[in-house]
Amino acid sequence: MVNPVPGHTPVIVGVGQSSDPLDSPDYRCWSSVDLAAAAGRAAIDDASGSPERLAAAIDVMVSVRPFELSGPVDPPLGAASNHPRAVATRIGIDPPHAVLEMIGGQSPQRLVTEFSGRIARGELTAALIAGGEALSTQAHFLSRDDRPDFTDTTGGQFEDRGPGWDYYLDDNLLSHELFSAPAAYALIDTARRAALGLTEPEYRRAIGDLFAPFTEVAASHPLASARRVFTADELASVSADNRRVWDPYPRRTIAREKVNLGAAVLVMSVDAARAAGVPQEKWIYLHGHADVTDLPLLERPRLDRGTAAVEAVTAALGVAGIGDDDVTTFDLYSCFAAPVFAVLDGLGLAVDDPRRFTVTGGLPFFGGPGNNYSTHAIAETVTALRAAGSGYGLVGANGGILDKYSVGIYSPSPCPWREAVSTNGGATNNRGVSTGTGAPVHRLPVTRHASGAARIETYTVHHDSGRPDRGIMIGTLHEDGSRFLAYLSGELCEMSTGEDLVGRDVVVRADGPRNVASGA
Repeated sequence: MVNPVPGHTPVIVGVGQSSDPLDSPDYRCWSSVDLAAAAGRAAIDDASGSPERLAAAIDVMVSVRPFELSGPVDPPLGAASNHPRAVATRIGIDPPHAVLEMIGGQSPQRLVTEFSGRIARGELTAALIAGGEALSTQAHFLSRDDRPDFTDTTGGQFEDRGPGWDYYLDDNLLSHELFSAPAAYALIDTARRAALGLTEPEYRRAIGDLFAPFTEVAASHPLASARRVFTADELASVSADNRRVWDPYPRRTIAREKVNLGAAVLVMSVDAARAAGVPQEKWIYLHGHADVTDLPLLERPRLDRGTAAVEAVTAALGVAGIGDDDVTTFDLYSCFAAPVFAVLDGLGLAVDDPRRFTVTGGLPFFGGPGNNYSTHAIAETVTALRAAGSGYGLVGANGGILDKYSVGIYSPSPCPWREAVSTNGGATNNRGVSTGTGAPVHRLPVTRHASGAARIETYTVHHDSGRPDRGIMIGTLHEDGSRFLAYLSGELCEMSTGEDLVGRDVVVRADGPRNVASGA
């Protein structure tokens, strides 16, 4: 069969996944390197070509940055000093290049797009992208004397792109606890709830309606952490085993990070795939792609929307030349409800769409393996498209506080590489999304140390033992309209149990590095 695309066209030829459940009788105490390597070997095997030729063709080993190398503290169980080389060594390959990517849930899709483009331009022949997270193992052994040592001193060339925290977090966000993803996303979901005019119980039920179909997918997935079907009521109802965390989230509806999972994707040129003997029925093409970066959270005109996500999906569909009705499978990043709702709202899709919006079960039920979740989504999308023999699979990958969003649209239908385009100042910019009209993006001013009369735009309250113990808000100063972050006073936290605080007037004052708001 003659393939109608140029020989340098990139194709995904192999995908692999691995797991090491803590409660399994076969538990092996694998590190993030072990999990990534097992997934990488599986991806090479999945290509069904000559193992020797496949291994020899790989120009670059790329590691999705594991959580133990993502933060400012030393890895509690040790870590590899050269993660991609350690993974490559365990696989048994020695590519000339190695890369450790920066943080962000968008990174798996962004990496597939980046290295596919480099293959299309003739810079590379093949790239193996892999990641692993041993977060369940880390939590289990953290305070034990018999904890394993995952230190690895494998050497060799590699490009460390750095964690990249400086984009996502600044002193203001850190001082107000927005290093906590549940707190940060709860602010977005509360803003959306208020914009829709819903009460908190009504909004929790909307989250339940969104995620109930996700649990059906997870229940049948062999690698899922929560293999049980939940009804919308079971997800929305607060109970002893579904306690309130940060309003409006019950525990079951937030990402489940304590998992041991790995996933990998092997991308090659058509010529290299053919030379390695990879059957064409294994080839999956990247038809559309987009990477969009939004304004920092406090500068966004609308807190209830996910502009970057919508722009990225719209742009990727445009590159692919299809509409959302043509998509046969979706996997929308689902650490919390807000990123999924952002895309559904922007595209006018309903929560009960029969295509569903996950191929894994989503981060609350399949599991949220750090920065690497969307590698699993890509692997499942590729597997589903191969089985169907046709169709389009859309993967939406989210990083930060809806800061960065990367989209890939995949299909078994042959398609030459298409570069992303920018229309009217469109969606491929580096910082701050376009309005779609070519007009400058409107940024709201931010006051770091706030003082005076203000109004609550959105808020969230944390619960401990069933009672509110602290709260965070984003507000607007009456004097100049600037935005600020603040903790809620104890009085306002208690008040939140009986009334909605959005739109309420408060008085804010600076208290050391943080701001505190109290009743007006």
